[in-house]
Amino acid sequence: MSTATPEAPTYALEIRDLRKTYAARGGEAEKEALKGANLMVPRGSIYGLLGPNGAGKSTLINILAGLVNKTSGSVSIWGFDQDTNPRMSRASIGVVPQELHLDPFFTPREAMEIQAGLYGVPPAGRRTEALLTALGLGDKMHVGARSLSGGMKRRLLIGKALAHSPPVLILDEPTAGVDIDLRRQLWDYVRELNNEGVTVILTTHYLEEAEEMCDRIAIINHGEVIADEPKAALMGRLDSKTVTIVPASPLGTVPAMLAERTDVSTILTPTGALAITYSRSNASLGVLLDLIISAGVEIRDVTTAEPSLEGVFLDLIHRDEA
Repeated sequence: MSTATPEAPTYALEIRDLRKTYAARGGEAEKEALKGANLMVPRGSIYGLLGPNGAGKSTLINILAGLVNKTSGSVSIWGFDQDTNPRMSRASIGVVPQELHLDPFFTPREAMEIQAGLYGVPPAGRRTEALLTALGLGDKMHVGARSLSGGMKRRLLIGKALAHSPPVLILDEPTAGVDIDLRRQLWDYVRELNNEGVTVILTTHYLEEAEEMCDRIAIINHGEVIADEPKAALMGRLDSKTVTIVPASPLGTVPAMLAERTDVSTILTPTGALAITYSRSNASLGVLLDLIISAGVEIRDVTTAEPSLEGVFLDLIHRDEA
């Protein structure tokens, strides 16, 4: 497995002013898919690349994989410029695509051996059996790929992407259509890879996965990067917070002093509790609790809900659309 060394670059991936314009054809107008995107992916990170459909994520990944030619800008993978050193740049990355593209006539072992051979890995340096075993395909390595389940095919694609031991791994919607148990197994394996020094770039529509897995997240929309921050900083962008006050006895109405306040939103839940959403910069939880107590409400329990990545994502996308 490729690991970070003193000579390894600070950034596993450097993208500067990346642009891609698709020419007009078939009656469709020219389309600018990437509009000067800039990304710096720290070595050793699990980096989330999020965005709505049509945002430009697939175009960006296809440029990294060498499947699409960029219009302008620069791409450096593991310190190798894609234009001046395309061979080493391509050898430094492994891509797991969304689509389950596998030759049905090859066994998993044969598919892995062919992939390693394409990258010039000598037989003595191949890790085919070890990778298949680690991915839970040890007992399937000699059966035809057509007999594998969807989840097994997904794991085989990960194995193929790792066949040449790249230091950078791109996972493009890796758990789409995968059951919960297999999803957990895949993420455990991704964490192992990351602990061994592999930089992981993840795209997913399951935002809770990105929130759990990633330490830095970028959001792309309309071909532009609108956020690129450590997860903690990104999560802190939302100023709102929700607190649920559970009274000793269910309430029938919202206390007047809360109902009259315009800086908070108070909802009476079906169970007679109070759900209060407030801006942390304009109100404090202590003051709200004092108001409730002064209204004669005996508090039995208090729970708070921090902003979620989904909330931050939607907030940023809506702001960008405005």
